[in-house]
Amino acid sequence: MSVEQTLQERSGHKCELCGSEEGLQAFEVAPSDGSAEQSILVCATCAEQIENPEKMDSNHWRCLNDSMWSSVPAVQVMAYRLLYQLRAEGWPQELLDMMYMEDDVRKWAEAGLPQDDDDVTPTKDSNGTILNEGDDVTLIKDLDVKGAGFTAKRGTLVKNIHLTNNPLHIEGKVNGTQIVLVAAYLKKA
Repeated sequence: MSVEQTLQERSGHKCELCGSEEGLQAFEVAPSDGSAEQSILVCATCAEQIENPEKMDSNHWRCLNDSMWSSVPAVQVMAYRLLYQLRAEGWPQELLDMMYMEDDVRKWAEAGLPQDDDDVTPTKDSNGTILNEGDDVTLIKDLDVKGAGFTAKRGTLVKNIHLTNNPLHIEGKVNGTQIVLVAAYLKKA
């Protein structure tokens, strides 16, 4: 039986990442020996986005919420790598934190990650604009400030923000109080 036939049988004739039944093809999960155990069956859409990361549509990859739990190590590895590439979106980081893999599978997954010197995920506002240390931002919705007893009103300007270790949050002063704000509720001024 060929690798593709084995993958078709294993997957039930569906993409092992998104579940599509159109344009299926075998995809080797590097480093691979070409076997079915180190390959997955993907649709044309998934294959195109894996091979061309600049064309990635993060909404398409919400399907990884299901496929990351596959019992097939090659599917786990590819789900991990894709979530890792998309972690700046916010939601993939939560899935990465929940994901469980055996040690040898995790090593395989991490071996295929791009090695870049700048491993810092940028902090982005609600429009996807990258925020930098010292920027000014505006609140796009009313926010209840826990522990301070006030509501930060929509349209409030927060000057000279500070970035945190978490790319989803920034620090800034509102009504004279230093608070942590969710970047998704801000827009660059």
